[in-house]
Amino acid sequence: MTLTWPVAAAVLFGALLHASWNALVKSSHDKALDTATIHLVGSLVALPLALLLGWPAAASWPYILASVVIHIGYYIALTGAYKHGELGLTYPLMRGTAPLLVALSASMTVGETLSPLAWAGVLGVSCGVLALGLSRHALDSPRAVGFALANAVVIALYTVVDALGARASGNPLQYVVALFVLDGWPFALMVLARRGGATAWPYVQRRWPVALVAASASLGSYGIALWAMTRAPVATVAALRETSVLFAALLGTWFLKEAFSLRRAVGTAAIVGGVMALRLG
Repeated sequence: MTLTWPVAAAVLFGALLHASWNALVKSSHDKALDTATIHLVGSLVALPLALLLGWPAAASWPYILASVVIHIGYYIALTGAYKHGELGLTYPLMRGTAPLLVALSASMTVGETLSPLAWAGVLGVSCGVLALGLSRHALDSPRAVGFALANAVVIALYTVVDALGARASGNPLQYVVALFVLDGWPFALMVLARRGGATAWPYVQRRWPVALVAASASLGSYGIALWAMTRAPVATVAALRETSVLFAALLGTWFLKEAFSLRRAVGTAAIVGGVMALRLG
């Protein structure tokens, strides 16, 4: 399998969607409850799609159930990172470290071997992502860094599990929809039980329109990624997906009038070079 330009373009669009819903979570004043609301709404959105598309092959269900359990850890680490640190620090740390872990594990779990040029692309994207996010603020936010690095391991784990599951399913769209039907409930019920209905229900009533947008973006982003992993190497797609950090930086420059510093320029150049290497590799 190789990364074609149509697949690359789809993954890049998915990266834009991914950056968007993470920014919505960070914008809330209650990160855990917002994350729970978004993914509970995502489960409700996915249910009619599952009834329409049908369920994936039986061989994929062990992967789906494993992924649901792993995603509980993802949501806990995600909310912890966003609670203790800025989006500009924690998001690049999570997304920049995970592709390297995926690339290292893919040869053992998926049986894929990257070419030297593709390895250069993975390193280029990861280093560029980290350059966009790392700053002196990392030293001031050790708990945020700890949560972000822990989540990078979790991201790499569920990426490989879901790539194997999507391939076993025979239909990656059916797989991701079935995953979303189940995925939103465990963490949401944990949060709702801890906060109580008197606190949670008014919050859900206020935030459900935003949650619907974020849930749709999350479903679309991950669906594109898993579809791409059935047509291109897992490590290549995982690295390309993390260009979402670049989109976040560019949106911040264009719409929020943030300064485009030398560090951002270097990070952007590294990501663009890495994307080209991934395509040529």
